Amino acid sequence: MNVPTRVLIVEDDVATRIGLETILSAESDIEVVGHATTGLEGCRLVEDLAPHVVLMDIQLPELDGIEATRRITAGDASEPRARVIVLTTYDSEEYVFRSLRAGASGFLLKRTRAEELVDAVRVVAAGDALPMARSTQRLIEGFASAQGSSGEWAGVQALTERESEVLTLVARGYSNDEIARHLHLSPETVKTHVKHVYTKLGSRDRAQAVIAAYESGLVSPGTPPA
Repeated sequence: MNVPTRVLIVEDDVATRIGLETILSAESDIEVVGHATTGLEGCRLVEDLAPHVVLMDIQLPELDGIEATRRITAGDASEPRARVIVLTTYDSEEYVFRSLRAGASGFLLKRTRAEELVDAVRVVAAGDALPMARSTQRLIEGFASAQGSSGEWAGVQALTERESEVLTLVARGYSNDEIARHLHLSPETVKTHVKHVYTKLGSRDRAQAVIAAYESGLVSPGTPPA
């Protein structure tokens, strides 16, 4: 018997919280294990309830959702930590970038359709990041490049030549299958390289790897897309 995906909702608006819980609780493979109304409470409940996925509002009292996301996802990327999907009413590029850089596995607007929300929870619970639209790829390029070189991504120096090639193509927007064709490798080999890149960078998802590629200077702005 499959274990249901455990979800924690961190949202201070009662109507929104009830709406999210109603949508998710209707799914047999998803269990809402609790809710919090502040960022600090959300961090505490992650430790107490061990959810697989956290739905995190950005505008929260005590501790905003971006900092709460950073605390929840902190630590060794190989550890089984809760994954975070950030929810907000604000369609702001800065919020998107800051959320992804903090460790979020995806970003959804609160007006997202019910089926898209459910699908997102399932994708993230399976260990994947939400697919990045080309617009998201471009905004990461712009914001990450503006940050300048960051010593935070020292792990880039530990990458092998092949891993650097793979990360460069990831940052350019290539899918794993496209990388495999471009480098004449099997898809399984590319997946292994991507996993090694994540481990060395301490990133959990593709978005953080892309940010690392730009902020470390491995990839420069204006790189043509796939």
